Amino acid sequence: MRLSRWSRPVLPMLVAALAGCSPAEAPAPAAANRSPSVEARSLPSPAGAAQPDLVSAPDGQLLLSWLEPTGDAGHRLRFSRLSTQTGDWEAPRTIAEGRTWFVNWADTPHVHALADGSLWAHWLRSTGPSRMDYGIDLVRSGDGGATWSAPQLVHPSGTPGDHGFVTFWPQAHDRLGIAWLDSRQKAVDGAHAHHDDGHHGGGAPMMLRAALYDAEAKQGGEWPLDTSTCDCCTTSSAVTDRGVVVVYRGRSDGEIRDTRIVRFDGERWTPPRDVHADGWQIAGCPVNGPMVVAAGRRVWVAWYTEADGVPELRAARSDDAGDTFGTPVTLAKGAQVLGRLGLAHGDGHLLASWLEQSPDERQHLVLGRYDEAWGGAQRVEVAALSARGRASGIPRLQWHGDAAWLAWTDVAAEASRLQGARVVFR
Repeated sequence: MRLSRWSRPVLPMLVAALAGCSPAEAPAPAAANRSPSVEARSLPSPAGAAQPDLVSAPDGQLLLSWLEPTGDAGHRLRFSRLSTQTGDWEAPRTIAEGRTWFVNWADTPHVHALADGSLWAHWLRSTGPSRMDYGIDLVRSGDGGATWSAPQLVHPSGTPGDHGFVTFWPQAHDRLGIAWLDSRQKAVDGAHAHHDDGHHGGGAPMMLRAALYDAEAKQGGEWPLDTSTCDCCTTSSAVTDRGVVVVYRGRSDGEIRDTRIVRFDGERWTPPRDVHADGWQIAGCPVNGPMVVAAGRRVWVAWYTEADGVPELRAARSDDAGDTFGTPVTLAKGAQVLGRLGLAHGDGHLLASWLEQSPDERQHLVLGRYDEAWGGAQRVEVAALSARGRASGIPRLQWHGDAAWLAWTDVAAEASRLQGARVVFR
């Protein structure tokens, strides 16, 4: 059994040796005369900013959010829009700030925009005596982010333990859907999770829960979706013609932690099912969750696994809104693969981003472009990072206009700083 590795030495020669291994041969490279163009883009965040989020709004705008220190041991959540007139980022606006927030490199705040023009955001706030007692504060703005509603916890007040790893989706033009990982049954069992060690195991499992919120920011329904999930892997969601799908890392009694999917048709949720039975047995959390995008009834999922004993990024497609998936393909494999995936769909193609690590422990942000069958691969290195280990966080990826846009955390002069890029595939 292999535990998640963040500090194992890199063995680049494995890449060639493992080419063509299961589950399927990696997509063939595209023609060399279609090289992508990488354009660095400055971001409106100050030095010290980290934990970026990058989302596409229904009106076509791109929204960037981040956390920054306030100087009094607190943090501030801010956001900016990419101007459709100038192509530059607008002056940042503050969503909220506080001194009792729980700030973590992997469990980060998100923003979301609905078709009615409302904006939604969340962050994590300490709620109890233990460092790992924290909850999800949710807010709504009906005036473009000028003012925000009073924060409310999405789970019952006083619930001990940790709650986080949120994903948002539009349940209707003015209704928000949210899913998160919830440790209330773990807390009852007396075992809290510990994000810093990265090796969750034993005790009661985390669970996946979901809720809906209306235009008044009132909760209109709340459900348990899966009562045994991995402790600290990111979740992701996408809307299909048959309802929203949510993907996450499950946890079986035998410590098999493979990617699962559930779907909501507006009235009821489907039982959890595996996207693919990798059979990755790991008595800990790899902090490396799956990503999903959808169009109509087609669903594409990408995920990280070490089921074969080597870090690997796999991807699969469903043509029936997530009921079944085809044989997965390998996007990248080898000890250099760190994961921390991003996924987007645009211009009839799929785009996946991830981090790799060279033998000198320098990290590299990689972007791949594929056709809708995960073939025709093009790959480009977007950036070489100065950050090491978890300091680089989780890079974010969106398709906007005619290009892929990315935002990530790097380090300069011993301070975190957000970086951005726009990548055009010719």
